[in-house]
Amino acid sequence: MNGFTRYVLRQLVVGMILVTAGLSCIIWLSQSLRFIEMIVNQGVGIGTFIYLTILMLPSFLTLILPIALFCIVLFVYSKLISDRELVVMRAAGQSQWSLSKPALILSAVVVLMGYVLNLYLLPNSYKTFRELHWKISKYTHILLKEGAFTNLSNITVYVRERSNDGQLLGILAYDNRNKEKPETWMAAKGALVETKTGARVVMFDGNRQTVDKKTNNFSILYFDQGILDLKELKSGGSSSMRHREARERPLNELFNAKPSEEISSRDVGKFIIEGHKRLASPFTALGFTLIGLYFLINGNFSRRSQTRQITVSVVVVVGLLVSALGLQNLAAKNLSLIPLIYIHAVLPALIAGFFLLRTPRFRRPHTLPIGV
Repeated sequence: MNGFTRYVLRQLVVGMILVTAGLSCIIWLSQSLRFIEMIVNQGVGIGTFIYLTILMLPSFLTLILPIALFCIVLFVYSKLISDRELVVMRAAGQSQWSLSKPALILSAVVVLMGYVLNLYLLPNSYKTFRELHWKISKYTHILLKEGAFTNLSNITVYVRERSNDGQLLGILAYDNRNKEKPETWMAAKGALVETKTGARVVMFDGNRQTVDKKTNNFSILYFDQGILDLKELKSGGSSSMRHREARERPLNELFNAKPSEEISSRDVGKFIIEGHKRLASPFTALGFTLIGLYFLINGNFSRRSQTRQITVSVVVVVGLLVSALGLQNLAAKNLSLIPLIYIHAVLPALIAGFFLLRTPRFRRPHTLPIGV
């Protein structure tokens, strides 16, 4: 590795880290806003909240890395052209390969990182995220909101106020689990407790009203202490079985996906495509790099043409991103189109690499004969 390669590679690595960190922070903040409700309404701690959002990082790093690499390649090489450094290196006899080598080395590293993310970190981190989120939802979805009606399966609960020590004041509950004999609970105060058999609302100084729909008889029972059992709830996020999504499954499960209780027949294609996408998508980093290099360093260097070259390369990359999403959706419905996913990922790199690395032909300047 010569001095020029180390010099450019250093700039690329530093820029790559900064761009990736910046984009990750932006997306992390936008995604984490969805979980603010957990802190406000469900009592989730700050540490758990941060841990949840960090577990989401691998899921969008797979998208960020190729885009960040493309952006930093455009920036660094455009700067080298503006500073006439590439002109000097080409005049010194550097080939297209030598000029492209720093960016290609970094792209190879990003491709490897993409496979590590797709094959290991993404499924494991997303699985941990989903399990933790499901566990939180399972035990905190029944936290009763102050001044609002909370629907819990066949039970509706209203709490006028929640005190600082966790007491519930002004409780009204309608239990419709027994369709023939619904119950209405009213209490001055109470508390929500979690037991081994499920959640319960312990009420004090209240009454329970029932109406038998067959006889239309009304009855009311006053109590000093009553318990409304919530352990039979089966909806609202407390189901005993959690269905795993495609992103949290390993490759062997994705490729062998079949209709089952967890996977509907219309979603089988989505699971299979997820597996092929994990294998093909890391190559986009190499393709984006070669596209950026081709438009910037293939041919004569000119400051005036840089804007046009950068614009065209950005349009090409955006077109590839959009077409990749469309192709994946089509392939999920028609599995015979799966080979196109790999062609779409590899072909741009092959075409851009062929035109980039071939020796460019430059017109030699006209020279006057000696003595003229």
